[in-house]
Amino acid sequence: MLGIRLPSAAVLIGLSLTLPIALGGCALTPDGARDEQARLAAASKPFEKPVESRELPALPARVGWRDALRRAFLANGDLESAYFEWKAAMIAVDKADAWPNSNLTFGYSYMFSPANMKAWDRTTLAAGFDPSMNLQLPVKPATAGKVALEAAREAGEKFRAAKFDLQKKVLDAYLDLALAQERARIQRDVVHVLDLASASAAARAKVGGSVPDALKARTEQEVAKNNLGNLDAEARSAKARLNGLMARDASAPLGLPPQLPAPRPAPASDARLIAVAVDRNPELAALARQVAGRKDAIDLASLGYLPDVIPSFSVTGSIAQTVGAMAMLPTTLPQIRATIDNAAAMERSSEALLRQTGEDRAASFIANLYLMRNAERQVALYRHSLLPLAQQTLESSQQTYAAGQSSFVDLIDSIRTYDAIRLLAAEARIEREKRLVELEALAGVDAETLGKPEAAGAVEARL
Repeated sequence: MLGIRLPSAAVLIGLSLTLPIALGGCALTPDGARDEQARLAAASKPFEKPVESRELPALPARVGWRDALRRAFLANGDLESAYFEWKAAMIAVDKADAWPNSNLTFGYSYMFSPANMKAWDRTTLAAGFDPSMNLQLPVKPATAGKVALEAAREAGEKFRAAKFDLQKKVLDAYLDLALAQERARIQRDVVHVLDLASASAAARAKVGGSVPDALKARTEQEVAKNNLGNLDAEARSAKARLNGLMARDASAPLGLPPQLPAPRPAPASDARLIAVAVDRNPELAALARQVAGRKDAIDLASLGYLPDVIPSFSVTGSIAQTVGAMAMLPTTLPQIRATIDNAAAMERSSEALLRQTGEDRAASFIANLYLMRNAERQVALYRHSLLPLAQQTLESSQQTYAAGQSSFVDLIDSIRTYDAIRLLAAEARIEREKRLVELEALAGVDAETLGKPEAAGAVEARL
């Protein structure tokens, strides 16, 4: 230990007493931490209140997809868990960049001696840092703070990914229920038409008409009713799944509008959509933050070559005043080199994963975009061409059958064709909406802003 004589004991005593206050703790906050904290604060409102004291929004008699999404966002445990993972990662930033990283110690001793000495000269006051914990140079916790901030940003992107994953699940379940109910509505129309046809065939058979036609009509009628029962069961199953995602009892009443949801808008520019998918994908953003954090981890490991210093101060009455410093020289060079090499290898691993994931997500986005455009084409074809033709054919068959100019088989074929096209049209509409939901999840942007720059906080706008 090196000793340096001070001119005045009072100066050293004052320094010793004020050090605990002056060095009581500060944070070497990295750039961008406040912006990330603001993002966290913007997303915090739905989750900070304990779940048992939260009041979930009541659902209207006719539940729209926005109603279902809002309730699911407020009630879902996976999304809440992702939020608190993000919050914990932000708290870890303050822990990592705090300096000094060692506790301050304060010592007192009194010397017993037969010599004629004043009590003050027998007293020794000492101050220093905990010798069991090296006092790091400020650059080390500052760099550790950068590593922790990138981890927090990665957690923030994972929260955003969890939000879009939940959004996809809820909207898929909502669309499944809407399609199941539409199928049941179409089948009820089939049952109604077959009820009329069966009654007509039975009446004709009583006055000498075709008995086989009456039997066929009755058979088709019963088959149609059985199919309706199956479709009603599918709708109840889909309703239970959607209720579960909204944290409701599976058997709770849940009414949707009596028609398929209106198509949601999507930009016409495929090139812009593909560009957005690469720029805003939450999984890719999280991996990019991981790569940045591992680059900082290499810097942090390299700082292991710098020594740490433990300063100390002491006063022994008016006899001696000393300032000392103990330097901790790095001698574990193989360990330091291994830490640097490990951080470099992890960085290369993250870069490779980021590159491959980017290619996979871009390919998946383009594939879903093709399928969405094809579904849009089919919707237009069914609406403007096939459905009107099938409806005209059915009306003509009904008129000719009523006039006795066609057989019951011809009528049944017309009914089946018309209802099959209605069902295909409904399925194409739902397919288009599901592909749009998939594109939202891959792009990390809501359809309302898809293809546009995303404003700060827009990700949490539906929460």
